[in-house]
Amino acid sequence: MNILSFDIEEWFIKKAYFGGHSNHYEAFDRYLGEILDILDDRQFQATFFVVGMMGKEFPDVIKRIHGRGHEVGCHSNLHTWLNKMSRDEMLQDTRQAIDNLEQCIGVKVKSYRAPAFSIGSGNKWAFDVLASCGIESDASIFPANRSFGGFSDFSYQRPVLIETHCGVIKEYPVVMVSALGKKVAYSGGTYFRLFPLWFVDSQISRQDYNICYFHIGDLIPSSRRFMSRDEYEKYFKEPGTLINRCKRHLKSNVRSKTAFERMSRLICSREFVSIAQAQELIDWNNCPRVII
Repeated sequence: MNILSFDIEEWFIKKAYFGGHSNHYEAFDRYLGEILDILDDRQFQATFFVVGMMGKEFPDVIKRIHGRGHEVGCHSNLHTWLNKMSRDEMLQDTRQAIDNLEQCIGVKVKSYRAPAFSIGSGNKWAFDVLASCGIESDASIFPANRSFGGFSDFSYQRPVLIETHCGVIKEYPVVMVSALGKKVAYSGGTYFRLFPLWFVDSQISRQDYNICYFHIGDLIPSSRRFMSRDEYEKYFKEPGTLINRCKRHLKSNVRSKTAFERMSRLICSREFVSIAQAQELIDWNNCPRVII
């Protein structure tokens, strides 16, 4: 089973942190349209995890996704890392995000992904918050160390049931591979762009379960310029040293010129489903139940 997901935040991020301009929005709109057309051609549904404030500031984007038959999931309200929030702050953020999205599309939001996969061993209470807000499925676990997130202690690379004090969450973790001396993801982000497509495809072939994740901004050639110190610190909430900014710029732009074409080829060569569809296809009675 291959699950296809997209994280939708760029419109809001550009406006909130980098003084959004119409040419940026036009590029995001165009690439989103091409993605939706490819999914139509393949007759696939995907899950689009959308920042809640998009429902207020860019509702047409969300309605466009929903109107083409895709699942709209929650990607927090302001795209703040969960490991930088208190439990109460996350509760308020999640409630507001879900309300913004549901008011926009008129259907219940059941799936969630944390910004930057920022649920880990230090904030496992986040699953209690999600369950209390009515979230049924989550795709926030990245079972390795990574910038701003990661859950290296999580040992499962298959769908599991996470038991919380407020109910059960169906979890869809990212699948890892050992490469370059460490555990890395191959189905999205920097490593999808870095690895040859044949390598990504071979890893997908070896697994009974995969979840691919893409950002619109990662698919646009050289869409992210070098940040100033103030811009970096405002957004990432850490010192905007030259080294930190260079690392982030490299990760954001490596092999971006071919990223969209490679993603398109992958989608056209494999079968994909949304999280909502996967939830109906999986035999949850045979999935591990985890208390974390």
